[in-house]
Amino acid sequence: MHTVAVLALEGVIPFDLSAPIDAFGWARLPDGREAYRVRVCSVGVGTEVSAGPFSVRAPYGLDALADADTIVLPGTADPTVPLPPGVAEALCAAAANGTRIASVCVGAFLFAATGLLDGLRATTHWIAAQDLADMYPKVTVDPNVLYVDNGQFLTSAGAAAAMDMCLHMIRNDHGSTVAAQAARMCVMPLEREGGQAQFIVQAQPPAPAGATMEPVLRWLEEHADSGDLTLADIAARAGMSTRTLNRRFREQTGTTPLQWLHRARVRRAQHLLETTTYPVERIAVQTGFGSPTAFRDRFKRVVGTSPYAYRRAFQGPLREAG
Repeated sequence: MHTVAVLALEGVIPFDLSAPIDAFGWARLPDGREAYRVRVCSVGVGTEVSAGPFSVRAPYGLDALADADTIVLPGTADPTVPLPPGVAEALCAAAANGTRIASVCVGAFLFAATGLLDGLRATTHWIAAQDLADMYPKVTVDPNVLYVDNGQFLTSAGAAAAMDMCLHMIRNDHGSTVAAQAARMCVMPLEREGGQAQFIVQAQPPAPAGATMEPVLRWLEEHADSGDLTLADIAARAGMSTRTLNRRFREQTGTTPLQWLHRARVRRAQHLLETTTYPVERIAVQTGFGSPTAFRDRFKRVVGTSPYAYRRAFQGPLREAG
């Protein structure tokens, strides 16, 4: 039987710990047998660790990692704390023996601390992605996906994305039928559309206080719904050439005028998709995209999913379209 070791360190996040336990625990082979043996491990046998409002006593120690086929690293309350003695060594030894290792949410920090992710693409919760990239510059951090599969090493985004990653591993191990049944037991789709980008508030890059672009940014925000707005129009408003505008805009905001404008329109479209029943065609016009096709293309490029899928996932109580 395939053995999964879930490593619970001090401050383990409860959902990060329970998600892989449940996902693998629900998996059943076609003849009804359990597909996985799940073991909760810590730095020592019987070690008690804090898990927020309660404590967890792990029945297995680090030695159990050597016998595991898959090791899962849940996140901790402060993932920047150095790994306890022996943890990195045990994980590296397991990796050298071909053990599959996966992290949940900010568990990517624990994973990266071993050096095993150096030179690889990885993800974590979008809100912690920049910190991960800053702490571990040898890791290529992608904040827009639900999980990354490098073959032997996997990383997932926020806690719910751990379920996506675990179902992906179950499908790789035992096929779609077993994975689909586990997904049904977890009451979630086998595959979710889109990535983390759909959960990220599309904030605009701020301009420094007193920056010369501030008046132009305010004007752009007010006129974002003007579908015929061009780079030349923005430059004329700023009183400079398009070349100078692009250079100063990038210096002060880190992006270009048109990219900034597209994000402003997408942010407004997200609000309308969440709070109204307006059809996509109307939202395309109201947000300055004009063409529904152009709107759908740009929205998916920025948010990572379609306007329809975004509305289905995030729409709150509806109000009648006027």
